[in-house]
Amino acid sequence: MNTILSKHLRAIAASAMLVAGSGLAHGQETPTWWRPNQYFVQAGAAEDATALTVGAIWYSDWASLYSGGLLRLYWEISFGRWSADQPDGSTRSAWVTQVGITPVLRWYLGAESTRWFVEAGIGGNLLLPIYRSRDKRFSTTFNFGDHIGIGMPFGEGDRQEIALRIQHFSNAGIRHPNPGENFVQLRYTARF
Repeated sequence: MNTILSKHLRAIAASAMLVAGSGLAHGQETPTWWRPNQYFVQAGAAEDATALTVGAIWYSDWASLYSGGLLRLYWEISFGRWSADQPDGSTRSAWVTQVGITPVLRWYLGAESTRWFVEAGIGGNLLLPIYRSRDKRFSTTFNFGDHIGIGMPFGEGDRQEIALRIQHFSNAGIRHPNPGENFVQLRYTARF
């Protein structure tokens, strides 16, 4: 199991370096629309699975004052790996690759100087191969991923964030069975 987890962590780390270094190679200037505002890594656990995910965030120009706080829109692209017990009950783990894109609305509580935020988003995800665990079986590779979360920035210039999220994956009844999987996730985000 430790060897499998080690391979999983190396794949996630390699992906993170590719994302982080995409605009830094050879000192070339990256077009503004392509350069992410932030990068993240998150770990999550569900009833039947664990997940490690990396990704990038692009803030849109759209923002609005709402109910005494600031509402902003951002887009995230994520790449993750899920590990779950095999349906046959063996000690081997089933590995699923998750690739997703999600628009997210984030609301900063109170005045702009308030550090806390809440957010919610729903986006499309590919789970390859189709997710199967000891107790659950999805019927499609395409699934929706919706989440709610709470977090806060910290550090010099608020360049880092920590957030706790609850995320649900399912195909919204496109096909059955559709048991869904719910993750509790801890996310670390940084601006470089």
